[in-house]
Amino acid sequence: MNANQKKNLRFVVFFLTCLMHSTHGQGLDYPATIKTANISQMWKIAPSPVEGSSAQVAPFLYRGANDTQLDEQFVCGFYCNFDGTECLFSVLLFLNKPNSSSSRIESPQLVWSANRNNPVKAGATLELTKDGDFLLADADGTPVWSTNTSSKSVSGLNLTALGNLVLFDENNDAVWRSGDHPTDSLVVGDTLFSGTELTASTSASNWSKGLYGLAIKGSQLIAYVDADPPQSYFFTSPGQKGIFAPHFLFMPTVFPGGTTAYLLQVWPGLAARFMQLRPDGHLRLYEWGGSDWGEVGDALTAYTGECGYPMVCGKYGVCLKGECGCPEAASDGTIYFKPLNGQPNLGCELLTPISCERSEDHILLELKNTDYFFFQQEMENVDVENCKLACLRNCSCKAAIFRYDSVNTSRGDCFLPSEIFSLRRNEGNNNRVTVSSNGTLYTSSQEDNKTIVTFAKVQNIQKVPASAPKNGKGNNIARPIGSSIGAVFCVLLLIGAAILYLRKKKDLEEEDDDGIDELPGLSTRFSYEDLKSATENFSKKLGQGGFGSVFEGTMANGTKVAVKRLNGIGQVKKSFLAEVKTIGNIHHVNLVRLIGYCAEKSKRLLVYEYMCNGSLDKWIFRTDEEVLSLEWRLRRKIIFGMAKGLAYLHEECRQKILHLDIKPQNILLDENFDAKVADFGLSKLIAKEQSGVVATMRGTPGYMAPEWMSSVITDKVDIYSFGVVVLEILCGRKNLDRYQLEEDMHLLSLFERKAAEDQLMDIIDKSSEDMQLHGAEVTEMLRIAAWCLQSDFTKRPPISVVVNVLEGLMEVDSNLDFCFTNPPVPGTTPVVDSNRDANDNATVLLPQVLSGPR
Repeated sequence: MNANQKKNLRFVVFFLTCLMHSTHGQGLDYPATIKTANISQMWKIAPSPVEGSSAQVAPFLYRGANDTQLDEQFVCGFYCNFDGTECLFSVLLFLNKPNSSSSRIESPQLVWSANRNNPVKAGATLELTKDGDFLLADADGTPVWSTNTSSKSVSGLNLTALGNLVLFDENNDAVWRSGDHPTDSLVVGDTLFSGTELTASTSASNWSKGLYGLAIKGSQLIAYVDADPPQSYFFTSPGQKGIFAPHFLFMPTVFPGGTTAYLLQVWPGLAARFMQLRPDGHLRLYEWGGSDWGEVGDALTAYTGECGYPMVCGKYGVCLKGECGCPEAASDGTIYFKPLNGQPNLGCELLTPISCERSEDHILLELKNTDYFFFQQEMENVDVENCKLACLRNCSCKAAIFRYDSVNTSRGDCFLPSEIFSLRRNEGNNNRVTVSSNGTLYTSSQEDNKTIVTFAKVQNIQKVPASAPKNGKGNNIARPIGSSIGAVFCVLLLIGAAILYLRKKKDLEEEDDDGIDELPGLSTRFSYEDLKSATENFSKKLGQGGFGSVFEGTMANGTKVAVKRLNGIGQVKKSFLAEVKTIGNIHHVNLVRLIGYCAEKSKRLLVYEYMCNGSLDKWIFRTDEEVLSLEWRLRRKIIFGMAKGLAYLHEECRQKILHLDIKPQNILLDENFDAKVADFGLSKLIAKEQSGVVATMRGTPGYMAPEWMSSVITDKVDIYSFGVVVLEILCGRKNLDRYQLEEDMHLLSLFERKAAEDQLMDIIDKSSEDMQLHGAEVTEMLRIAAWCLQSDFTKRPPISVVVNVLEGLMEVDSNLDFCFTNPPVPGTTPVVDSNRDANDNATVLLPQVLSGPR
């Protein structure tokens, strides 16, 4: 890069100082530059209006430039909405008009923020303490954000030439960088490093993290939408040298040691200023246009096309040349989808929502001339019918996506997504083939010699009528008469159904307790008004679940609780009963405690003990940068607690309780990091003498044992799920992570490979410094995980044996099979267990997004 290019691409170095005063007016004046901010300083939010923006700014640290062509300015301070009720500690970019002698903040652009998910109010404070910690506290003194650098000899604060806020020590070495924690923007010359990512805001007016992310995994740059698993809509292919778009380049750079990063550059001579991942998933470049910021480049559309963005037409919406619509009617004319609120650009919804109570009416609708942007292999070497069957057996599955090599059409890979975003309408016939299976035609798309066939799950709302004469004048006359009679009949039927529905609804609202008072040993019963008051009218939401929400509350005696409010009737009523009957009269230190419940008319609520440390997933996956890495002692303690909780369910209760949904989200942690198994909405009670039962497929993909495909389950399905969670705890990552290198994407496959290479310690969580110091113990725990993950469920140990091994009373089986990646191909005929109750009332629920109280 020559000197002129460096000049055009550079961001002016600025350092930071305290704003002594501010003035109201058309702009916001600030004093001359001071280069450093020392420790033991505090700033308080007092925002002022700013020209060209509805926001307010309270700058206290800044650095400007006097370049006559590129007069860029940075300020660091508080960026607030118009009334000062939501403020972010942030870095702002703005430009002075060329040759302007005044220093005024006009149309500032937010390029970094510390507390985007937790805005503070006017009156909040920021302090660089004498211990070197950088602390943000709300107006009431509540801590909101910290750099956690009190033990690192911080001596001051500055900002680099690339807009990077840096804490440095006595040797001028960087201790903490804002660039290691980016939000949604990069400035020219800035770098996105492997292990960090951009995350879009929810909307232009909501700064919190939204759906979209941009990350580096291995050497690939990947744009994705948040789902389980995440679904990518762009990734660089092998050999692709970055992103090329009008006005700028986003290029990969390999640093010493093999670290990959992407560097933002602009074409020489252009005044481009920053790149931002937008709430709609677009990656756009903006520059100052003289009076405001204007878009000059769109990085991804050239690669994805107009219809390649996950929410371009909302969920289930179909995009064609930028226009939105809904999936077409079935071949018999039945319409299953309608525009959301009458606006196709918002997405589409099912006319009849999918009901787990009517799973026998689930069908898979062929989406003709329509494809999907994402594929993630969940089953391999299966045929299309087994792929479809697996989706029909699992209520959480929303579609069956089958991919096979166009040369061999008999078997392929299967993806069963639990969430469907926008679809794309194919144009022309060059990239589609049709496959006949049992007389049905499936239209598909082809990419890289792979054929993808997509089926959406719907509720069958119309039975095929008996055939009528196809030809003749009589048929022409009969058709309008039959149509009229049919229309009258349908109207009468709808009126009758409405009357029955209203009567049923009234009956349900008049019901008061579902007969649960007849069950012995139940916890306290609360009134709805008691719980409404305890939760401050359900205002403090902790999370969202498949059938309701969980709220934080405080009872009259001061006890903090988590209140789950179930919404709806029917299946929700069964879920309520299942959970109350399962844990209402059992108690164990490693099971979440049900304090009470409410069954008042149609209202169903459950009251649990409050877990201040939330669920396990946030501690091992660490999506929040403020969450600390767990040390080995705590990880072992959590695993031991999980095992003891399951042992109580399987072997110590009057009836054997199969949990059926063990995963990190369902393991809650108290103030001492004691693990408590939670969420029994999918659980099943069986007699102790029963070896197994037949049950409809339930649970969460990735944690379900391979024998679910045969419909025969035992307590060993919980052992398998336990093994997956143990592996995730030790490795600090999800069992399915699309943003790892392709060969490392599946944790079980990686585990199998490293075991064969005798390099198990390579896969443990590197963020925990003491894991290596306990290598022998960690390796032994990995062997316990392998024991629990045996494909043959008869080889998995009972959970009581696992507890004995953890206590040092027994040893792990020496004959372990580390082959986890090729479970048996699912059969099409379920095996019926003779012990199954003919009136099996197993609750088949949607897998919970929120799994138990937080």
